[in-house]
Order: sequence, then C-alpha cells, then structure tokens
Amino acid sequence: MARNVMALLGFLALASAVGMASAAGGHDYALALKKSILYFEAQRSGVLPPNQRVTWRENSGLFDGKANGVDLVGGYYDAGDNVKFGLPMAFTVTMMSWGILEYGKQMAAAGELRNAMDAVKWGTDYFIKAHPEPDVLYGEVGDGDTDHSCWQRPEDMSTSRQAFRIDPQNPGSDLAGETAAAMAAASLVFRGTYPGYANLLLEHSKQLFAFADKYRGKYDASITVARNYYGSFSGYGDELLWAAAWLYEATEEGCYLEYLARNGDALGGTGWSINQFGWDVKYPGVQVLAAKFLLQGRAGAHAATLQRYRQNAEFFVCSCVGKGAVNVPRTPGGMMYHQRWNNLQFVTSASFLLTVYSDYATRLPGSGGGVRCPGGAARPYEILAFVRSQVNYILGDNPRGTSYMVGYGGSFPRQVHHRGASIVSVRKDPSFVSCQEGYSSWYPRPAGNPNVLEGAVVGGPDEYDDFADERNNYEQTEAATYNSAPLLGVLARLAGACGTGLEEYQLPPPAAGENQTTSSSPPRRRRPHHGPPPSPIEIEQNVTRTLATRRATTYRRYSVTVTNRSRKTVRELHLGVSELRGRLWGLDKARYGYVPPRWLPALRAGESLRFVYVQPGAPANVWVTGYKLV
Repeated sequence: MARNVMALLGFLALASAVGMASAAGGHDYALALKKSILYFEAQRSGVLPPNQRVTWRENSGLFDGKANGVDLVGGYYDAGDNVKFGLPMAFTVTMMSWGILEYGKQMAAAGELRNAMDAVKWGTDYFIKAHPEPDVLYGEVGDGDTDHSCWQRPEDMSTSRQAFRIDPQNPGSDLAGETAAAMAAASLVFRGTYPGYANLLLEHSKQLFAFADKYRGKYDASITVARNYYGSFSGYGDELLWAAAWLYEATEEGCYLEYLARNGDALGGTGWSINQFGWDVKYPGVQVLAAKFLLQGRAGAHAATLQRYRQNAEFFVCSCVGKGAVNVPRTPGGMMYHQRWNNLQFVTSASFLLTVYSDYATRLPGSGGGVRCPGGAARPYEILAFVRSQVNYILGDNPRGTSYMVGYGGSFPRQVHHRGASIVSVRKDPSFVSCQEGYSSWYPRPAGNPNVLEGAVVGGPDEYDDFADERNNYEQTEAATYNSAPLLGVLARLAGACGTGLEEYQLPPPAAGENQTTSSSPPRRRRPHHGPPPSPIEIEQNVTRTLATRRATTYRRYSVTVTNRSRKTVRELHLGVSELRGRLWGLDKARYGYVPPRWLPALRAGESLRFVYVQPGAPANVWVTGYKLV
C-alpha cells in the first residue's frame, strides 16, 4: 500500500511539472465516449427498446431465423450493410466488455457505464439465441452477396435472411472460440449487478469453448458465404487461446490456464509476433492477457511459457510506438498505417492494447515500470502519450482537420457509406424503398446523409493522410462496430485521467521524420526481453549471382534458406519481407506476409525451404512473423 501511495505521489508530482494530456489535448473525451456508445444503438437489429436514443431507426429483422426454426431476432449489423456477421460481432462484444472491465469506473464517472453495459447485453442476448444447443452456433444471418446488390434501410429489407450455422459436421473453431471469449468477458461485466445472467453467459461460454476445441475447423469453410467478407485468414488457433484466456480470467479454473500454456506452441500463441490486432487476428490480445496473468502472479507453474507470451506482447507495444525491431508505418500526420481499406480499425484496437498494457506496466508488480524495446525503453507515460496522439488524430488533430468520428467536432464525414443513415428515416417517410430505388435515388445523392450516424468511426484516411468524403468510397467512409468497440475503453481512460492517478503527459514533438517509421526496418539482434522469444527458425541469405546491365545497374540474385532448428514440426509459417525491389519466387503472398507454397505445408525438424529474389543493391529484410510448433 505504501508503495502505491508513493507511486501515486510521484505521478502527481510529474503531472504538475509537465502538464496533463487531457488538458493539453483540447478534446472532450467524455463527449466522444458518449457518441461512440450511441453509435451502437444505430447498429441494432430487432425490436428496439423503449429507451432507444437513436430515433431515426425502427424495428428490423423481425423474422430472422424463422425459416431455420430458431429465433435470431436481435444483435448488431456489422457496418453499413444489413448482414449480421457473427465473427466481427463477437469480437465487438469482447472488446466492449474488456473496456468496461478495465475502465468501468471512468465510464461511470462520465455517466456512460449503464449505456455501455446495455450495448454489451444487446450482443450477448443475441448470442444466447444463436447458441440453441451445446454444439450448434448460428454465425450469420443474411449474406453479403445479395445484400450488397441492394441499397435499403434495414426496416425495408427484402433481401435473403437465411441463417447459417456451425455444428460438429460443419465446424468453426474461430467463430465458436470468439463467441466463447465474448460471453466469458461479458459474464464478468454482469457478475456484480446481474449474477444469474452472468452465470448463464459463463455456461454458454464453456460449452462453446468445448465445442470449438473438440470439432476443429475454420468457420469460413462451413459458412462459405462469409469468406469474401470476414474470412478467417489467421486460422482458429488464436481464437482457441483467446477463449481459454478469457475463461481463465472469468473462472480462475486452472484447466484454462493449462490450456493456454500447453497449447502455446501448437496454436501459435508463443510463435506469432505481429503488430496487427483485430476481428481476425487475436494473438496480440491473447499475449497481453497472458502477460497480465504473469504480472499479477497468477501464472503458477506456467510462468516460463507465459513469459514467452509476454515477450510477444511487448514486441507489439514496441512496434506500435516506433521503438521495435520492426515498426508499424505511420502517415506524415502520425497515424499508424496498415492498409487503405478501413485502416482505423487497427488504430483503435492497437490503442486499446497499448493503453491497458501501459497501465499494467504501471500498476502491477513484476513489470519493471515499462517496456524494454530495441529502440530504448517505452515508459508508461510515453505509451499513453502515443495513444493520446492516435485518438486525437481520429478526433481531428490531423493534416485535414477532419474528425473521423461522425458527429464529433465541426468537420466530419457527411456521406458515410451506410444504408440506414443515407436514406430518409422510416419515421419521417414510411414509404417503402426498394433495392434499386435506394441505389438510383439515395446512393448517388451529392448531399450529406439525412441521418447523422453519431459516434461512428469511419475507415479513415490513406497513407498520405488523404480522405475523400464520398458515399461510394466505402474503403474510407464506411464505419464498423469493431472500429468503435476498442475505443470505448480508451476514451474512458483518457476522460478519467485526472481522477485515476495515472495521468498521461505531453512529450516533446518528434524530430523531423521521426514519426515516419516503416515496417522495412531490419530485425536487429536483441536480448530476448526486447522482443519476441528467440525463434527456432533460422534465416540465411546469400548472393548467388551478380549481373551488371549496360546502364551500370548491378542486379543480384539472392537465395534465402529458412531452416527449422527446433525438434518439432513447424506449420503455418509466415515470413515478413520488406525493402523488396524486385521479383520473388518460391513464396506465396498471404494476408499476414508471405507463406510457403501449398505443396509445402510444414517443415519437419531440420528441414529447410528456399526462395529467391532478384533486385539491385542491398538485400531485402526477411524475418519470421508467425508459426506453430506441432
């Protein structure tokens, strides 16, 4: 207790010396939090409650599941369409729940805790319906192909509402695992206020986890209509570990911790070191939770394995804040950048993990008070200052001066790619709007949307900070629930900074070019604690041929040998390749880097694969992104 008091006094002294971020940032984080939660009311499907605050919406999807003999009314539409996709919906609920668990007091101080809990319950009520039997889970209502050929308000839907499910004959470990994680996390949210409901959620979670583990397979092989919209690129290993971690958090039952430790190699928890976290890839989230267990002294006999998880979690932190061996690129305006299509989903999810990890590093014994990175220590207040810079960018502190949260600030997107928001409210004009009428009369309108989608976080700008506020520019103007869900906790943390004793502080502005880190930085030699654990996979590059052209350009042929030095079989190997300025042969491009060709699904102990590339000058950078040891 004395140590905590002294730490608090130290933080307060530092705050008085350099000033608090909440005061300097100039943003009303509590207002942004309120609007973010309000957005989820606009995404509701089903019978809207009497206290519905988004009044331009009405009841919709009232016959969902009827053709399948099950009640699937309720839940959330994922983005600007009218489909209920189970995987991103479950991730949304997991992240909202985690935010409440970490920063519920700050939400309560802002007057938003009840609204946040209602948002979680709207999702979990649906999941209970979608899980009518222990080994059956409905994972989608409607399908993207027919829905995307139609531009209608959800209240007018005339497209297919077929429901799709997973079961023992058609497994989906990733979908069932993420839903198990959502219900376990949500059970903690309701444990103190609604214990009967919390116990029901926990029972569903346990059943879903057992189902996911026993009948293994990727859900998009069973619900094939989801593949083009929410394909399972990372596989199901991360969701199985994610579910186990949340069940351990919710129950303290050792079997779930043992599962997390025993399957770290086989399911990729100790092998994946990646700087993306979102609805598909959960490894960084698992690793942060495992680090939390370790720092709290809850690892028991599994401390050594959880330390490997923690090292990967700190690789993520270092990479995001620009002090890693491989760093997340940033735009000239300072935004973390991964891809053009809906980049902000990765900004909000990373900001949440950074926020909770910085707080763990501050509060918990055994953390050392910070993160040791290859580029120098990342102290908690530095991490939080970086998070604040990302949130402020979203709220308008960017080269365009545009808030990418709809309804916040004076300048925000007016033509959000969203069916319900872009067509006149059914309450104002109940006349039926057909599919084609929506596309001909409402979709191409040059005016702003008639309904403001308050609190929605759109896809955001490109790598040059450019943004086009056009309804047909769905890569940038479509919002999604999983963009906003991680942001709830971050905004609550920033809004409540003054009252937590864990204030953020302003840092000196970065030197010119400092904020433009790139993923092409070569991996450096480092002590194990500075990044991911030492890889059992060895990479060797050699020049095998040199060719000088008439224009005095020298091309080199590089041969790369990747060898499995472990005593186990390596599966699902992913490699990162950057500063590639020529052609590459022998690897296939994948969602998370490069992978071996399909005819080489595994590397047994001692085996190698080889690939080649040709380019002028220095070699490309090649490193291991992820693998599983079986």
